[in-house]
Order: sequence, then C-alpha cells, then structure tokens
Amino acid sequence: MAIAKGYAATDASKPLTPFTFERREPNDDDVVISVKYCGLCHSDIHQARNEWGNSKYPMVPGHEVAGVVSAVGSKVTKFKVGDHVGVGCFVNSCVGMPERNVDIEQYLPGCIQTYNDFEADGVTPTYGGYSDSIVVKEGYVLSFPDNIPLDAGAPLLCAGITLYSPLAHWKAGPGKKVAIVGMGGLGHMGVKIGAAMGADITVLSQSLSKKEDGLKLGAKEYYATSDAETFKKLAGTFDLIICTVGTVIDWNAYLGMLKIDGTMVLVGVPEHPVPVHAFSVIGGRKALTGSGIGSIKETQEMLDFCSKHNIVAEIEKINMQEINEAYERVLKSDVRYRFVIDIASLAA
Repeated sequence: MAIAKGYAATDASKPLTPFTFERREPNDDDVVISVKYCGLCHSDIHQARNEWGNSKYPMVPGHEVAGVVSAVGSKVTKFKVGDHVGVGCFVNSCVGMPERNVDIEQYLPGCIQTYNDFEADGVTPTYGGYSDSIVVKEGYVLSFPDNIPLDAGAPLLCAGITLYSPLAHWKAGPGKKVAIVGMGGLGHMGVKIGAAMGADITVLSQSLSKKEDGLKLGAKEYYATSDAETFKKLAGTFDLIICTVGTVIDWNAYLGMLKIDGTMVLVGVPEHPVPVHAFSVIGGRKALTGSGIGSIKETQEMLDFCSKHNIVAEIEKINMQEINEAYERVLKSDVRYRFVIDIASLAA
C-alpha cells in the first residue's frame, strides 16, 4: 500500500492536524491521482465537527479534488497518466444493487462518500482530498476540460454541481425568474451558472456588502433580506428559489416570494430543524424540496457546460497549514468565495 500524507480531524473538538496513512492498493479498474488542489466545502466543517452526528475519526475531509493521473489499472480505458482529473463527493455507488443507475446514483443506497465512509468492503475507510494522493475507480473520476484550471475548477466538483443540478432539473432558463439565497461558496456558483443558462437571477443576501460582486457575476437584482421590505416587494415574484445557506432562516418568509406553482429548493443544510407552516405551501400550490449533488454523468455534463461558458469558481488559495484558520473564516463569511488548498504545501 502507498503511504499518503494529509490533514485529519481526530475529534470533533480538536483542530485538524498532519496525518500519515495508507491508501488502498489500486485494482485493475482504478485510477491513481496525484492531488494538486482541494476545495474547502462548508460540509467539511460540519463533518469534521460532527455537527450532523455521523462523523468517523480519524477523518481526512475534502471532496472537491483536482489533480493529475499518476497511474492507471490495466482495465482503465478513459484515462492515462498526465490527464487532468477530478473527484467529487462520492467514489462508488449502487453497491449491493443489481446494476448502477447512472442518473440518480447519488440518491440510492450503496453510494460511498469520498470521505467519512467505508469502501465497498465495509472495512476500509475512505479518506478525502486533504491529502497528496487518492485512488478511485475509473467510473467515478471526472475529466477536466482543457480550459478549466485545476485550482479554480476544483470547487465545481461540489459547489458547482450542487447548484447546476437543481437549476437544470427545474429548468432554469430564459423567461424564468430565479432567486439564489446566499452569496457564498455555493451561491456565487448559482449566480454564474444560472445566468449562463439564460435565467433572470436575483441574489437574496443578508446584506448588500457583496452586491457589486453579485451583479458582476451575472445577477440582475440584489436584495438584502435583513430589510423586511424585501419580502413585501418580492412577494409572488419567483419561479424558483434555491437556498444555499446552512443557517436557520424563516423558510415561510421565502416561500411567500414564490409564484403560484413555484418551487423552493434547499441545498444548504442547517444544523437544526426549521418549522414550515402548511399554508406557506398550500396557498399557491408551492413546493418545498431539496437537492443533493449530481450523478457522475451530470457532474461531467456540468464541467462541460462550465467549459463552454468559461465558468470557474472565485477562489482564494491557501496552504494546508492554514486550514483551521480557514474554517473559522468560512464561518464568518470571510472568503470570496471558495477556499482552495494548494496540496503542494503539504511538503513544506
């Protein structure tokens, strides 16, 4: 087995620290990847601190993994050494099922997460991209288009697909009024992708501090939700609202901004339940629903879409040694708009 270096959470209350571990031996259908960059997702913080109650330690977070192929198994046909590739939120799917469902695999039993999970054997831990290498089955490796750089492209593998999937599913496009709640790592990708799809994008953010950025990235309107007048002015306005925030907000108030038959989609995950009044959805035949990531098939579709429209994340690169400080900055919304770890810094 190959020795890998990374950073790990060893306890919910402790900072991440250097961690040396063994990567599994590659099989003939595996791709070995030298990790170059890894995005920092808010879910990494939730998991490292056991805020969802399912954390397994030691944990190497990271599911926005971008790197270069360093070796391939004898049965691998899609990739070769030197290719620019990515790994997103899961590394296997439909385990134990008769066949793989390539369209909704992310929602089905047997989906194995890139970290904080176990391989198909139920014993070998999966460790994520806060590390210098990773071994992944060929069918779960994404191909980076030539014009997508590995650093700014890494966040597309979670933040990008998390917004692309609901925007595509609910058919955001010309003639559709779409609101993105939150102008952060997820939200800014929703603005870019939704605008490229041709939708009329409005940002709903707590303040107007990022308004200039939002308009520059493709939003047509930008409102502060701290102003009660916003909810009155925009009542019955939107076909689709995508909520990216992971904090507790009044979903009832946002449902009031939907048109008849409008849909509010949750992609951010608050730590605590949020009450919803029945009349918030009954009055107007509105829908409150959720969306996860995308399948590998859809994630590759998203990468190709972003390549066509020259979309990447707005990033701030950090060294691995700055990860704990970066976690605190994310919680303070002190990043525009996604931290990306330079994995070369592990050797420092």
